[in-house]
Amino acid sequence: MHASALPILPGFQALLLGQAARRARPQVPPAVLQAKSLSQLRALFGLLIPDSRWQGLPRGPSGRQRLFTPLITFWAFLSQVLSADSACRTAVRKVQAWWIRQGGGPMSANTSAYCQARARLPEATLEAIHQQLAGGMESELPDPHWWRGHQVKVVEGTTCSMPDTAQNQEAYPQPSGQKADCGFPMLKLVGLFSLATGALLHAVHGPVRVHDVQLFRQLWHHLAPGDVLVADRGFCSFGLLATLQQRGVDGLMRLHQARRVNWRRGQRLGKADRQLAWTKPRGCPRTLSAEQFAALPDTLTVRQARVKVTLKGFRPRSLVLVTTLLDPVAYPAEALAGLYLQRWQVELHFRELKTLMRLDVLRCRSPQMIGKELLMHFIAYNLVRAVMLQAALQHQVALSRLSFKGTLDALQAFAAVLQGGGLSVRQQAALESELLRLIASDPVRARPDRVEPRAKKRRPKNYQLLTKPRHQFVLTQRRSRHKAPLT
Repeated sequence: MHASALPILPGFQALLLGQAARRARPQVPPAVLQAKSLSQLRALFGLLIPDSRWQGLPRGPSGRQRLFTPLITFWAFLSQVLSADSACRTAVRKVQAWWIRQGGGPMSANTSAYCQARARLPEATLEAIHQQLAGGMESELPDPHWWRGHQVKVVEGTTCSMPDTAQNQEAYPQPSGQKADCGFPMLKLVGLFSLATGALLHAVHGPVRVHDVQLFRQLWHHLAPGDVLVADRGFCSFGLLATLQQRGVDGLMRLHQARRVNWRRGQRLGKADRQLAWTKPRGCPRTLSAEQFAALPDTLTVRQARVKVTLKGFRPRSLVLVTTLLDPVAYPAEALAGLYLQRWQVELHFRELKTLMRLDVLRCRSPQMIGKELLMHFIAYNLVRAVMLQAALQHQVALSRLSFKGTLDALQAFAAVLQGGGLSVRQQAALESELLRLIASDPVRARPDRVEPRAKKRRPKNYQLLTKPRHQFVLTQRRSRHKAPLT
C-alpha cells in the first residue's frame, strides 16, 4: 500500500511506512563559495565592512554547510533595508538571481531558510559593525570641522511601531491610551549623533513608557572628556548636567519650562547672560538611581543666556539656554545660540531614518529580531553617511550641503550597474569615482532658518477607525461619511 492510500491517521504514516524522502539540498558550487556575497552591495561597501567580520562564526548544531551563510545573509538583509520593497521574498529573489548567475542549480523560493538565517546572525557582530562604521567616520574627519576644539554630539529620542504580536506586546507594550487589540506595540529609541558627520554613534531602545533621560543613562559611558552634548529642554535637569560635568563633558540645552528664570540672581557676564548656582533637588528623580543621585554635588555652577532667534516672516523669538561652558570670551552667547540651532539637524537625521529608510514601522515579529532589524537600519544609515563624507572630503564640499536622499538614489542606481558584472578593476574604480563626483555635484540649497511645519497636505482615506478588536468590529452604515464597501 502506498503512502497516498492512507486516507486517515496521517500522523502514523511516518511511523508505519517510514519517513518520506527529503528533498535534495542544492549543492553549493565552488565558484559560489569564492564569490561569497551579493556582488552589487559588496562592490560598493566591501571596503567599509570587511569579510573578516564573518570568519570563524559557528555553523550551528548540525555543522552542515548552508546556502545562507552569515555573510550572504548579512548582505541580503542589508539590501532588504536599503531597497524600497523590504519584503523577505524580494531579498530571496535577489539571492536566487545571484545564485543562478554564479552557476548554482534550482533553488527553493521559500523564505523560511532566509528568515532562520537572519535569526542566526549574531547581534554582537552587527553591533561591532555599527561601531566600526561610526568610529571610522569620526576618525576621518579633520579637526577644523570641530566646534571650537570640541567634538559635538546631539542626543534625541523618537518612537517606532511594530507588528501586533504577543511577544512584541509583552516586550514593548502599546500606549496605555489605546484599547486592547486596537493599537500596535511601540518602542522608544534614543540616539546619539555626531553633529559634524551626522553619523549615528550609539543608540538604545526600550518600552515607550520609559523616559528619554532614563534610556540615555545607558549611553553615558560613550561620552568622552571634552565633548559637548547638545539636547532639547526635555534633557535639561540638574542630575544630567552634574553627571556630565563629573565625566568632563559639557552640556548645552534649552532651559526646561518648569524652571523659573530670575535675571537678578547670579554673576553678570553680559546682557541677559548670568552665571549662577543650581541647588541639588531634595528627592531622587526617576531617571537616576539612588547611588548616582548620592554621588552628585550639592550645587552646580551653570550659565544661563537669553538669545534672540529671528526667522524671516516671523517675530523675533527668545530662547533661554543653559550650559556648563562658563567662559563668555571663549564661548559667546551668539556662538552658543548658533550651536543650539544646529540641534535641528538631528530631527532631520531621524526623518531620514524613519521616512526614507522606513524605520517608522518595523516589520519583524519578535523582540529578538526587532533588535537586529534596528541594527541593520543603523548600519545602512551609517553606510550612506560614510559615502557622503567620502564625497565631501574628496571634492571639498560641505557635508551639510549633500543630500541623503540623492546619495541613496545614486547608490541604488550604481549598484544595479555593478550587479551586472563583467567589469574590470579599472572600470569599477571609474564607476566609484564617478559616483562620488555625482553626489558632490548635486548639493542642496543653503536654506538656513527654513520653516518646515509638521503638517500633512494629503488627506487620509475616509475609513473608520478601529475602536474594537477586529473580530468584534462592525462597520457603521448609518453615518454618511463612513460607507461600507460593496463587496
